Amino acid sequence: MFPGMRLARLGAFNPEFPDAEALHLGLARWNHERLAPTTPGPNWLADLNRDTRMLRLEGSFIEAFREHIAPLVEDVPQDAPGFIAWFEALKDEGPGQWDPLFDWLATEASLEQMRWFLTQEAAGEAGFDDLVAYTQVKLPARPKLELARNYWDEMGRGHEGGMHGPMLDRTVELLGLTPTIEGTCWQSLALANTMTAFATTRRYVYQSIGALGVVELTAPTRVGAVADGLKRLGVEPAGRKYFQLHAQLDVEHSRAWNAEALTPLVEDNPDCARHIAEGAVMRLILGEQCFESYRAHLWAHAHPVVYAAE
Repeated sequence: MFPGMRLARLGAFNPEFPDAEALHLGLARWNHERLAPTTPGPNWLADLNRDTRMLRLEGSFIEAFREHIAPLVEDVPQDAPGFIAWFEALKDEGPGQWDPLFDWLATEASLEQMRWFLTQEAAGEAGFDDLVAYTQVKLPARPKLELARNYWDEMGRGHEGGMHGPMLDRTVELLGLTPTIEGTCWQSLALANTMTAFATTRRYVYQSIGALGVVELTAPTRVGAVADGLKRLGVEPAGRKYFQLHAQLDVEHSRAWNAEALTPLVEDNPDCARHIAEGAVMRLILGEQCFESYRAHLWAHAHPVVYAAE
């Protein structure tokens, strides 16, 4: 259903960013700077010129990626029930699903291997709460309310101790992780860069809704395996809480997202179904390539592991 894709071919080939790794390192540094709270300064025009250049590079990558996966979504149903059935099938049939990495993390990975994996994940985390907040701008009322409910859960329903972002930060702190852009696989950076591009660019709002929705749909099994691995390795409950919570909560989040965001959007505008599908498929391909790169690193010097052909 979904043949293998290779993002290394999709760079915006600019002398400053001659390959995918250089492109996504550059975009990651730019995103880190441009999204940080700051104050007015005398270099605003230079910053604007830099932003314009980086937006062109970002757009070139996203458009090449869209073209690359176009055959995979050209026959997506445009009626709401048919589209939701197609979308929910991605949980089992989409790129990267049931990757053997996660059974291995749950049952075999050492603490140092788990720490390396989580360092990659933490460095590539774009912040689901912020992505939802950007995406909901000017949406129709029913989808907007669903994204608002999702955001409120991400924000701990108004209680700092329940905020999801700081829960992940506590895992990073307890395990002594030091995530950096430069120490992260470019595939993980590409995932974060793409999610950020979708959410912060209004022409990609439907792609963002699809990408965020497919995270809710597919994450529970993976994060549950990570939680199991952390428990096996003796990590205290505070270090596992983020993953245990999402293994349960995202199941309900996915049902609500599909019913209250995807369904009314496709009912009101059937043409948006393909764009939602694009975002979902692109997000899954990005995840798949992260899993492949993680396995290549983690299993390079480990005992041979037999897994299904990709």
